[in-house]
Amino acid sequence: MPKFVTIGYGDRAGYQRTGQAVRDAAHAHDAELLAGGAVMGIAGTPVQVRNPDAARIETKDGPFLSSALPVAGFAVIEAADLAEAIEMVSRSPCAVAHGVVEVWPLEAP
Repeated sequence: MPKFVTIGYGDRAGYQRTGQAVRDAAHAHDAELLAGGAVMGIAGTPVQVRNPDAARIETKDGPFLSSALPVAGFAVIEAADLAEAIEMVSRSPCAVAHGVVEVWPLEAP
């Protein structure tokens, strides 16, 4: 079955202005995804890694990407197709709490 990487963006203000019942349903939905085998996690502090010409490892604290909302978390899900993956994440906390979720098809190397 195809896999998808999802990136959730959201902030505390959007989360708090979302009704408690909606938030509870979104967290219950995430629990169902986890029980179904999704790999999920809350975003920690990133580190950029470079290794130009495979000669020396360089690191820099902080994200490379920037967005209007902070990265809240990541997941790897399985779905029959992109439409099903979109439907699955449309009920997640970031999607319902005034954030956004990106869905990236994970292609084999």
